[in-house]
Amino acid sequence: MSRRYAWVVFALSFGLLLSDYMSRQVLNAVFPMLKAEWLLSDARLGSLSGIVALMVGLLTFPLSLVADRWGRVRSLVIAATMWSLATLGCAVAATYGQMFLGRLLVGIGEAAYGSVGIAVVLSIFPVAMRATLSGAFIAGGAFGSVLGVAIGGAVAQQFGWRWAFGVMGVFGLVLALIYAVVVKERKLKPQGQSDDAGDSSGSRGRLKSLLPRLFSSVSVVSAYIGSGLQLFVAGSLIAWLPSYFNRYYDMPPAKAGATAGLFALVIGVGMILGGIASDRLSRRFPVRKWAVAISCSMGSLILLMLTFRLPSGPAQLLVLALGALLCAGTAGPGAAMVANLTPAAVAATAFATLTLAQSLLGLAPGPAVTGVLADRLGLLRALQLVPLVAVGATVAFLVGRRWYERDLRRLTGPAPAEHKEPSEVST
Repeated sequence: MSRRYAWVVFALSFGLLLSDYMSRQVLNAVFPMLKAEWLLSDARLGSLSGIVALMVGLLTFPLSLVADRWGRVRSLVIAATMWSLATLGCAVAATYGQMFLGRLLVGIGEAAYGSVGIAVVLSIFPVAMRATLSGAFIAGGAFGSVLGVAIGGAVAQQFGWRWAFGVMGVFGLVLALIYAVVVKERKLKPQGQSDDAGDSSGSRGRLKSLLPRLFSSVSVVSAYIGSGLQLFVAGSLIAWLPSYFNRYYDMPPAKAGATAGLFALVIGVGMILGGIASDRLSRRFPVRKWAVAISCSMGSLILLMLTFRLPSGPAQLLVLALGALLCAGTAGPGAAMVANLTPAAVAATAFATLTLAQSLLGLAPGPAVTGVLADRLGLLRALQLVPLVAVGATVAFLVGRRWYERDLRRLTGPAPAEHKEPSEVST
């Protein structure tokens, strides 16, 4: 495969990830409008956001298994078409129940995209770029959130909230069509591998033997748990910052969405920087990936605990930006550690397991739990409590760091020299 085509695949995969999160997060921009029109509680608003992540968490594993055997490109196109059509369905919802159903279908469509998409990307680039590419690709979620919240808020204020969903749905359908035309499964296969290689009974047997290795070490389980818990914080911020700025800074929906979008952008930049720092610092000592994750988790805990105890104003926004920069910086290192500790033959399934943890421990409960707390304690108090989840993430990363080198040697072979440089780290 040519380097140019690899970057085209990355760009289109990244574009679909943008659409994924634009369709997911546009809802947060119109929270104030739905709350006023349908008289919804914060808990019900949070459930509309959380149901998508819940479906992603529950279905990403089985759907990624199907994608590993059925064809990743075909699976990605079908998934993008489904979430886009479901988003268009949200645009015509007349009741909370109909909106909930539409959001549930969005979640089903998005279930396997992140894990399968990143598996496609990592399969066509050098191993040494894993943490950087993982951070950049996962950051597409934050950038998509920026566009979904900012563009959705502006469109909703100008034309109504239904148009916001409509724009996101049409954008996703167009991208799905382009992806289907440009990206071909046969071009992604290594030379010499037949198109039906994955369908043989021998391949099926190997897959069954490799699956237990998804949970075969303390360090990989720690990476799943730490990454999931840390995204509880990031997911809560992305979901509720538009409402926070609307209520505590008296911003109209468009301005609140645009402002929250800037902070979602900072979260995405943090993901990329975390991946870059991880790759550079771990060139000689792979265990340093864990140090990056631990530093980001602890830093976000301290900064965000301080943020929501400061009065509204420039100082609070500055500290919030610093906390947002660190709160998802664990994404790149976490994905790279999972890739290093699991077999390449089940790459999509390994990332599905990571997505499962991120969804069930972080992205699904984050917005929903914050909404429940906001109904009882107020949104400000709820956001003061959210950063405490980073304590659990830090503990998980510390445990993973302790076991990482031992697990890596046990899983990838006896020759310790193979683990000195990132270009030589075995998958």
